[in-house]
Amino acid sequence: MVIAADSAGVATAIAPSPSVASLRGLDGVNLFLAGALSGFGPYVAAYLAEQKWTQQSIGFALTAGGFAGLVSQLPGGALLDAIRSKRIVVALGAGMVAAGALIIEVWPSFPLVLAALVLQGITGGFLGLAITAISLGLVGNAALAERLGRNQRFASAGGVLATGFMGSIAYFLSYRAIFIVAAALVLPLLLALSRVQPSDIHFGRASCIPDHQGPGPPPRAQLRSLWKISGLLIFAGCVFLFQMANASMLPLAGEAFAYNEEPLSSLIVTALIVVPQILVATMAPWAGRRADTWGRRPLLLVGFTALPIRALVFAWTTNPTILIVAQLLDGVSGTMLGVLTALIVADLTAGTGRFNLAQGFVGTISGIGASLSTTLSGLVAGNLGRAAGFLGIAAVALAALFLLWSLMPETHPSNRSEHL
Repeated sequence: MVIAADSAGVATAIAPSPSVASLRGLDGVNLFLAGALSGFGPYVAAYLAEQKWTQQSIGFALTAGGFAGLVSQLPGGALLDAIRSKRIVVALGAGMVAAGALIIEVWPSFPLVLAALVLQGITGGFLGLAITAISLGLVGNAALAERLGRNQRFASAGGVLATGFMGSIAYFLSYRAIFIVAAALVLPLLLALSRVQPSDIHFGRASCIPDHQGPGPPPRAQLRSLWKISGLLIFAGCVFLFQMANASMLPLAGEAFAYNEEPLSSLIVTALIVVPQILVATMAPWAGRRADTWGRRPLLLVGFTALPIRALVFAWTTNPTILIVAQLLDGVSGTMLGVLTALIVADLTAGTGRFNLAQGFVGTISGIGASLSTTLSGLVAGNLGRAAGFLGIAAVALAALFLLWSLMPETHPSNRSEHL
């Protein structure tokens, strides 16, 4: 929010007023980026299994991509706190997504696929941060919850549409053709990005810089300043355990169908992806509004509770119909984490000018959990079977829920504790 002085010299707050074109352009960026990224994740695991890669090789490649993403988060966040043109960051990231998809499609050898996944991981390390920073710069803290809900709605809608289309392509053509579609979706993404007006993105708001600081450059971002925010450290620990349980669940299921030579494996994997995204697209705006009226903590507890239940269902059965229904729980978790993560970070860093650095910190911890998830679950499933892999996931998910319930405070500005 910008501070101005009236004729009497009294400071007054001016609410952000971004143009309709910028807001609609941001909708499009979320829509098409999610579509492009749908070519990765479970489809990569299923595609590589189809190419007769071992579970260990798939796990290693996915872990390498996750590691690249996590090491880019902190420098990416620090850069976003300093750089004024957030749109350039998104444009560069989109180009890297297209390049990675084309590499996987044209050269599915281990070293090149590994390089492509590393490239995509680096992209993921700053694209999400940049879009959230643009959102905050456009609408400010007061309207951020609703804006994040809208971002999540369009991202999920893009994921649903692209996944349905890609799943059909995989069924009628091949998994390989999916990556051509992923690369092509970058073109409308860049067109939508061009509609977001640079003048609407307030530099100070995009980093939670105090209004009274003035027009000069922000203080240098320092990671050690985040250690003083106890709520941020607790939240990062919760997200670490959540991602350690969640990240490998769909890839593990997709690999199982491919190895069993299930004739409808591509359609089953598509349904497992699409069902939760439909729910997220429906629930996300509601969650954004409820985060302001109910607070952040109750919604987080709901999202974390859904994860161990889902893991137990996956361990219990391989029936595709039951697993697809169970994926509704993934939609619940995805809605809550998708809307609340950046919102909680903004709550905890308000007035510090460290919003994007803190986003990078939480993203790094999250990425470590996700990378460990794919490797450890792959090892457990490869040696003890898929059921054991999912039971291990359920145990980690319960630990995440316990940490959240016992230590994580409410962060809503109206009732959070002073020690935050």
